[in-house]
Amino acid sequence: MSTTKNQIVKNREDLENTIDKAIKKVHGSKENDLCKYLPGPSGGYMHHFTMKKLKKTDPAQLDELLQEFVVASDQPKALDPKPRAPRGSRKRRDIISFTRTDIERVLELAREAGDKDLLSKFSPKRSLPALKRELIRSIRENRLCPELWTSYSESIAALEATSQLD
Repeated sequence: MSTTKNQIVKNREDLENTIDKAIKKVHGSKENDLCKYLPGPSGGYMHHFTMKKLKKTDPAQLDELLQEFVVASDQPKALDPKPRAPRGSRKRRDIISFTRTDIERVLELAREAGDKDLLSKFSPKRSLPALKRELIRSIRENRLCPELWTSYSESIAALEATSQLD
């Protein structure tokens, strides 16, 4: 074998010896018990997947960490887990909220443009008796409200369609 392979084998053997010593020192039963004593890269203790990856990719660094935080320490200290955000604390950024004034401005622009479809989508849904009262009131005041008439006729058509289904 070449010298680098000998060094790798020696490093792996040294690492296994260090892991065994560390497990005995923390009174653990398996390698994953050591994770709580090793600091992670972003706070808290090291995740067991990170430790396994480190064992394969850089055994010398894992050996150093185990020596420093477990084997050489008088009393190894278990670290706290990485602080997490509480559930439901993430804000959803894809929801657009409109205020009442925003909706009124959209309705006014739709009225000016003559877009009846947009008006019907944004206008609040009113009951048939309420529509009748508003339509009668506008007639008494000699006011012309085409969107009111459209809403009334759509409500009548929807009512007739549901009665035909029954």
